[in-house]
Amino acid sequence: MKAISKRTTRKAAPKRAKRKAVKKSPPKTVEEFDQRFDDGESILEYMNLSKAVRLRDLPPKRVNVDFPVWMVNWLDWESKRQGISRQALIKVLITERIDRSKKSG
Repeated sequence: MKAISKRTTRKAAPKRAKRKAVKKSPPKTVEEFDQRFDDGESILEYMNLSKAVRLRDLPPKRVNVDFPVWMVNWLDWESKRQGISRQALIKVLITERIDRSKKSG
């Protein structure tokens, strides 16, 4: 049996026109800023990085904490609502509390 091969010619894809960089005005609201980020737009030009602090890459320290069932249920509900893991939610909540404590005294 002889294999029959068919050669097909591909047409070259049309070249895309280059986009001209359009200078956008800074976002006026948090929602507009978030939307630009969600759309994949670079938002670095709108941020003041002069006071940014880079935390040293310290190894994590493992801790075990016992929570009541109602609290674990709430953590699971809230983490699902926010689309993050339970561990990430706990870290966010603790970080927010520490930051609030630092500001108040």
